[in-house]
Amino acid sequence: MTEGAGIRTGDLPDDLTAAEAGMWQAFRNGSVYDLRSGDAVVDDPHGGHPWGPERSVRARIVAWLLLDGPPALAGRVASLKLTGVQIMDTLDLAGGTVVPYLELKGCRFEKEILLPEAHFTTVRLVDCSVPRLEAARVHTEGDLHLPRCRFHNGVRLTDAHIGTDLLLNQAVVYRDRRGLSITADGLHVGQDLQAEMLESHGELTLRSATVGVSLSLRGARLANPYGRLALNAPQLTVERTLYLTPAGLANPLVTSGTTPARGTRVQRFECRGGVRLDDGRFGDAVDVEAARFVLDDDQEISLRRVQTPELRFLGEQPERGTVVLSGARIVTLIDRWTSWPGLGRLQMGGFAYEYLVPHDAFPLARRLEWVAAATAEYKPEPYERLATVLRNAGEDEDAREVLLAKQRRRRETLPVAAKLWGYAQDWTVAYGYRPGRAAVWMAVLWAAASLAFAHASHPPVNKDGHPAWNPSLFALDLLLPVIDLGQVGQWQLSGAWQWVSTVVILLGWILATTVAAGATRLLRRS
Repeated sequence: MTEGAGIRTGDLPDDLTAAEAGMWQAFRNGSVYDLRSGDAVVDDPHGGHPWGPERSVRARIVAWLLLDGPPALAGRVASLKLTGVQIMDTLDLAGGTVVPYLELKGCRFEKEILLPEAHFTTVRLVDCSVPRLEAARVHTEGDLHLPRCRFHNGVRLTDAHIGTDLLLNQAVVYRDRRGLSITADGLHVGQDLQAEMLESHGELTLRSATVGVSLSLRGARLANPYGRLALNAPQLTVERTLYLTPAGLANPLVTSGTTPARGTRVQRFECRGGVRLDDGRFGDAVDVEAARFVLDDDQEISLRRVQTPELRFLGEQPERGTVVLSGARIVTLIDRWTSWPGLGRLQMGGFAYEYLVPHDAFPLARRLEWVAAATAEYKPEPYERLATVLRNAGEDEDAREVLLAKQRRRRETLPVAAKLWGYAQDWTVAYGYRPGRAAVWMAVLWAAASLAFAHASHPPVNKDGHPAWNPSLFALDLLLPVIDLGQVGQWQLSGAWQWVSTVVILLGWILATTVAAGATRLLRRS
């Protein structure tokens, strides 16, 4: 290749092909270099129709233009804008600084693109076919756009720094040799990361990534039949909202925060494989609406220790797998009962939330099933957290029902004697959460004992100075173990009536003890 001062003045090198010469002139002019034939089938970069030499340029010529190209024509800004071009060999810009604007649409790459540690202003690859994008530690001052591109052996953006937006809308990414589709651990995006309608075939990793505004996976389809995780993003930080929600299939696509109009056909977020968002921080919300999760028995939707003001858990109930919220801290939980998995497939140890906003009908009985699903083995914490939230919302009666359910669940773990005592407390005063029931039992026992003792033989202990016989007062004196009404010691009962009085005394002690236990529990709660 000719080198020297002529290139610096914009002279055309001698050994360029016709296609490369046209690209060279378009670069200096800042214009679009379009080599499409006009036939949509032939021009499809993902199709099988071959593109000949008239549409092909060498990757090293492209790199030369970007790294050390000729000056722009007078009154123009040099930029590389290619449409329908095939780039031969490997495009290697590793470690380079690219000043010109770069935009490639509908292009084919014969081999991978190497951008490690390269510096760009803005890069736009739209609807391109790329074997692999290797861009670890790449730095852009502006956007990195990769919409509708198809990557056949994965994308690597480890520790990349994107100044504004990263777009992967409608991209299709297949796995690399390690089973990874998009590797973006340590990625930093200054504004939005949009991967709406993305198709990921392999593990999408965003470990310790940071997104300055929102991360949108609206309508995305993630699948990883080769491993446990389809989305692996522990310690992910999103300053605003993570969207795992539907995208409207209107023309244009209804994405980027726009609510599809009624009647618009939508594509919901779908994930076939585990999701890991452990230790994530989300400034506004995690929105999981109408999402579908297809899991194996050993796979999880893991939100361990996640922190966010709002969690909208409104997806489809996963038929298998586990939802884990252990240690998560949420201010407002918006959910519906049909979104949560069943018994033994929900973990909520240490899960803290302050407000519940049910979506659609979510009766208390269903809410108790929700807690029971998280406590295959009895744990008091989920019940106590739910009761606290309901009480703070002014739902005192529901809070008492939750605590009563906790005691009944605890009773099943006790030995036989303690279990029987628990049943006694439940039947009489509902563990103190329904104290009015004790008065009813007392009234019933008093009435029954009064009627019984009205027919009892009752000779006085002391024939002189005894009070008049009153079966109602006598029965009440037996039922109240700590109050002496002066009746029991004045009369003698014999035979079966002694057993009757003993039973009444025992029942009185049981009632008094359960009332005292309930009162103690109430005082401890308050």
